[in-house]
Amino acid sequence: MTEALLSVRNLNAWYGESHALHGIDLDVHQGETVTLLGRNGVGKTTALRSIVGIIRKRSGDIRFNGKDMMRVPLHRTARHGIGYVPEERGIFSTLSVEENLTLPPVIAKDGMSLAEIYELFPNLEERRKSPGTKLSGGEQQMLAMARILRTGARLLLLDEPTEGLAPVIVQRIGEVLQTLKQRGMTILLVEQNFRFASKVADRFYVVDHGKVIDNFRVDELPGRMSMLNEALGV
Repeated sequence: MTEALLSVRNLNAWYGESHALHGIDLDVHQGETVTLLGRNGVGKTTALRSIVGIIRKRSGDIRFNGKDMMRVPLHRTARHGIGYVPEERGIFSTLSVEENLTLPPVIAKDGMSLAEIYELFPNLEERRKSPGTKLSGGEQQMLAMARILRTGARLLLLDEPTEGLAPVIVQRIGEVLQTLKQRGMTILLVEQNFRFASKVADRFYVVDHGKVIDNFRVDELPGRMSMLNEALGV
């Protein structure tokens, strides 16, 4: 397989004196959707936050498109093509949907236009003049994703995109991820909803106690179900 777009080696991270990640290794290749699976509190979100640079007390090696990201300050990470959608979504409450969409700078010419975004997310076009926090939870998730897609980011980091959403919205988020995959978007996804993840991911990393305990392709799922039942409680 070609060189990974994102390569993480021996990633350790700390919250104060608490050692949260213990040598995480993972790769994400161009056009892949890769999912981090695991129970609450095992280090999945910490891994994303460490990759982005929100957690600065960290060690190891993070390379994106060949660039050493450990040396890149947090405020420059997005400029290198990494977009992060946190679980809390980060919608600006005083701005309209369209203002939220147009606030981040475009960093690459292949970002989606507003017309393309509204085609992908019709709900956002209908609510384009509404304040961001007047949206439903599902619409806020769509807005948080769409805001990154407009910038032209090459890698989309998604933290629990289906958390607390109605089944019909979860299905719609899955359809959007499949569309993005067809467009060549690279996605690293943190997800507890295993049924959702199994429909959108190409590969999986199982995280427990700050370590990767297994990794496998989607076609290897049947042989991993016993381990997943134990690790995830599914």
